[in-house]
Amino acid sequence: MGQEQTGSVTRDIGADPMTVWAAISDVTRMGEWSPECHTCEWQEGHDGPAVGARFDGHNRNGDKEWSTHAEIDRCEPGVAFHFKAMIGRSDFHFANWRYDLEAIDGGTRVTESWDDLRPEESLERSKEISGVGDRSVHNKETASTTLERLAAALER
Repeated sequence: MGQEQTGSVTRDIGADPMTVWAAISDVTRMGEWSPECHTCEWQEGHDGPAVGARFDGHNRNGDKEWSTHAEIDRCEPGVAFHFKAMIGRSDFHFANWRYDLEAIDGGTRVTESWDDLRPEESLERSKEISGVGDRSVHNKETASTTLERLAAALER
């Protein structure tokens, strides 16, 4: 494929795992942390994190804007928040995103990780939509910023 299929960023945050999990799993707050996903909202029939709950994410990179939807597939308070990201009416499953939490002295070790599931033939179209050529490098940068902003907000 030419692109890294998985990646992750880890950061220690000076807040307990339940506090960190509550912030991450409240998808309506993602715009506070993420430099790419500026808004999320729960889909009709869902109002909070639970396995099977779905939400929409609205993303921006420069002058490019696009929306995706997601379904939570692991939801363990204080431990993990995972979802599969999809696009289009056919629910094309293009990525998995995971936030895994581990209690450490003085706080929580958070690992944000992803699997890029896009087939080779969709990469050029994806670049046209998002303006991102190297998704692996871009995801590492945005995940690092997301965790930095999350830490800054929770460590106040």
